[in-house]
Amino acid sequence: MAIPRPSRPSALLADFKAFLKGDQRHKLLFGILAIIMPCIIIAGFYHDSLLAKPQKRMIYVQLYKPDRTDAEIEKQNIADQKILDAKREERRKQYQRLADRLGIDTKN
Repeated sequence: MAIPRPSRPSALLADFKAFLKGDQRHKLLFGILAIIMPCIIIAGFYHDSLLAKPQKRMIYVQLYKPDRTDAEIEKQNIADQKILDAKREERRKQYQRLADRLGIDTKN
């Protein structure tokens, strides 16, 4: 089985001119659309990748003295838990106000 010879650029150009002169010009429109749509999608992904840079986050670490007693640790844990409970209660109240405004019955 022989491999066909590549055609000359002049033959390609002549074939393309004949296609443009033909009666089926709608094929050209759909051909252009078939080329443009993947280009738009690829350009969109590229543009999105430029915008989605990972942001740097700072993490603060509280240092404790190494000779803390268990009582000091428990006292600090109780204080931290009170702060956490206050934040959770405030958040619960916000959701309750939202539910009241939307008319959602939260009492089962």
